[in-house]
Amino acid sequence: MSDVPDLPSSRLRRATPARIGLGCAGAGMPTAPMLEFQMAHALARDAVQTPLDADALAATLAQAGFPSPLLLATGAGDRTTYLARPDLGRRLDQASRLLLKDRGTTACDVALVIADGLSATAVESHAPALLRALQMRLTDWNWAPIGIVRQGRVAVGDEIGALLSADLVLVLIGERPGLSSPDSLGAYLTWAPRIGRSDAERNCVSNIRPPHGLPPDQAADKLAWLMTQARRRRLTGTALKDEHAALPPSPATLDVPEG
Repeated sequence: MSDVPDLPSSRLRRATPARIGLGCAGAGMPTAPMLEFQMAHALARDAVQTPLDADALAATLAQAGFPSPLLLATGAGDRTTYLARPDLGRRLDQASRLLLKDRGTTACDVALVIADGLSATAVESHAPALLRALQMRLTDWNWAPIGIVRQGRVAVGDEIGALLSADLVLVLIGERPGLSSPDSLGAYLTWAPRIGRSDAERNCVSNIRPPHGLPPDQAADKLAWLMTQARRRRLTGTALKDEHAALPPSPATLDVPEG
């Protein structure tokens, strides 16, 4: 059996993917939760190793009405290098750098970057819907062409934003998969992007992954508020607190007694 109905933890299990109250079979774990764990581990490994299909993602964005994205790459030439050398994933390769320089330096409000990160699954599943929802909320912004980056880390957006003379850069990236979230998308905002920006100078909206995390519409509400405030105050990071109205409680709230 995978659960023990008379334990208080049974009610908690209905509201969280965390592995609690699994029961036991002798000195070990019951078969069902053990198989579930092995499946979750396999999905996490697949999320990290599966390559981003940048051409298919570009086609999806084009069908949604976005201008043709720029296909970029970092100094990490393959997945093995990317995982072993995080520093290489933070900088563009020479060909990508020249491509952006050739586009000129016309200033824009925001540069959009989509990077595979540690879950191409998250990017392919959620980034297009999030971008559509966000652009509907920020219709008066001047957007640079979307850059799709293979083998990218968050900080690669700093170089891209600087090369595109953007006031703000928004990086959508696949987050590190846990054993219950192989498709979680993160969004990182940085004002005045340039090489060398620190994580303390960014704002992040994470766990964008319907139906188990933040839906794209709610994530877009948060991001639109943060981006508007960033432009008004000319900053991001620890100096910009998320004061956006609290989200309504989930209808699937756990019925657990207080105390």
